Amino acid sequence: MTDATQLARLSSSKPLTGAARLTRKQKAAIIVRFLLNEGADIPLKDLPDPLQAALTTQMGSMRYVDRTTLADVVAEFAAELEAMGLTFPRGVAGALSALDGRISPQTATRLRKEAGVRQFGDPWEQVRSAKIEALLPIAEQESTEVAAVMLSKLDVAHAAALLGKLPGDKARRITYAVSQTEAVTPDAVDRIGLSLAAQLHDVPETAFESGPVERVGAILNYSPAITRDDVLAGLDETDMDFASLVRKAIFTFANIPERLNPVDIPKVTREVDQAVLVTALSAASGGDLASVADFLLENMSKRMAETIREEIQELGKVKIRVGEEAMTEVVNAIRTLEAGGEITLVLPDDDADAEEGEG
Repeated sequence: MTDATQLARLSSSKPLTGAARLTRKQKAAIIVRFLLNEGADIPLKDLPDPLQAALTTQMGSMRYVDRTTLADVVAEFAAELEAMGLTFPRGVAGALSALDGRISPQTATRLRKEAGVRQFGDPWEQVRSAKIEALLPIAEQESTEVAAVMLSKLDVAHAAALLGKLPGDKARRITYAVSQTEAVTPDAVDRIGLSLAAQLHDVPETAFESGPVERVGAILNYSPAITRDDVLAGLDETDMDFASLVRKAIFTFANIPERLNPVDIPKVTREVDQAVLVTALSAASGGDLASVADFLLENMSKRMAETIREEIQELGKVKIRVGEEAMTEVVNAIRTLEAGGEITLVLPDDDADAEEGEG
């Protein structure tokens, strides 16, 4: 701003003086202007649209304040911050975010529907944070123009991943439509965002958090081997595809050599009580699971392996039920380590499964 322009503005208006005579809106405008001058990054876009508009209008109607008034307003603002003991989230959206995972999914879904999509902030933030699997059916069902706007609003990596999942012809049409989006107005983009966010929220409620494959697999993980084999044989006869998926979801003592990385075995031995480990390996050594016992013994420390082998000889024959319980504890320890991110299980190889099926 030139000196002449500044003089013109000062001569055409009176300064705001005395913090006591200022309105809350004027004080807010002063604080925002002060923080911006100091280089602070204020996320004003997170404010509701009416507040953003009111703040902009208020700042546009003001000219300048004297130093004393500025100091008084800043001091008052600082005092209010220091006196603030607890804040609550604004609106239902904020409350749901704060209570996420602490109230039932059914209640959360009902409140979302009652509050409306707009209550949950920028709809495009919801779209951008959605998983590819949720966006894919929307991109396939919506018009090419709407899909092009959605693609343009996504992060580049997210957009590329979505595009790669679409059929070739559909992907080409959407990509070309992106070149036609220059004339799309902000209001239209906002309406599209609201529509897409509404579709993301319009998901039927389900009674179970996990799918049927995961539920059956988890049950069979804890079932005796004879029960598990019998159930899987029955599933093979009823629905071979479902049975195949369940087999991949199952992780039992027999799956340890093919699913557990050898370098992770020391972590497992530290997680399992040695008496339990000895019992499990003793039960496995004398039957079809001998290769599993060898795998574990060969990949633990040499000293520990020798000690366990000696204890196995001293223990003698183990009852089937006791042996299975010990094996289950070993498997549970592995799953606990996986859930905690300390180890990563190897996923079953689809190609290997197919070859075994052909054999």
